[in-house]
Amino acid sequence: MANTSVINLRKGHAVRHNNDVCIITEMEHKKPPRMASYVQMSIKSITNGKVSNLRLTSNESLDSVNLSKDAHDYSYKDGDGYHFIHPTTYEDVVLAEIMVGPVKDYLVEGQKYLIVFTDDRIAGIELPPAIVLEVTDAPEGVRGDSANNVYKAATLETGLIVQVPLFINNGDKISVKTEDGTYLGRAN
Repeated sequence: MANTSVINLRKGHAVRHNNDVCIITEMEHKKPPRMASYVQMSIKSITNGKVSNLRLTSNESLDSVNLSKDAHDYSYKDGDGYHFIHPTTYEDVVLAEIMVGPVKDYLVEGQKYLIVFTDDRIAGIELPPAIVLEVTDAPEGVRGDSANNVYKAATLETGLIVQVPLFINNGDKISVKTEDGTYLGRAN
């Protein structure tokens, strides 16, 4: 646990704020004219999921917390939560709905994901930049609409709805950007 200047912190770092471990979700260093520079950041508590906004001067500091990431295979979901299995030790890690909520539409059985730990506690899950999902429901494209880049809503195997080009059909596998849920292209 070391004091780190707020201008050296970045999105994804862990800090201790009000005796709680938090992950920085957004950060911006602002330098207004004729005023002192400051850092505007949003932090999310790993214990209760509450998001707080902080405005700190550039010379202030926060206690940084070490993060570790370990690859786990997503196995299944039940009443206890989402189960992830370590590939070599077969240790079962269960994540609660509140931790998985924003990324649950990208979870596919058997896929590897990075589980983030801080202070030997689970801090969250890190998705790969893109993931391949199968289209389960895509309406037929309207003939003659191909003059411009026209998209239609397609439902994927996890329930995620993505705007895809008209030529995508049921059963196609597509690549989806996990950052914002946009279509990247067909997958092999």
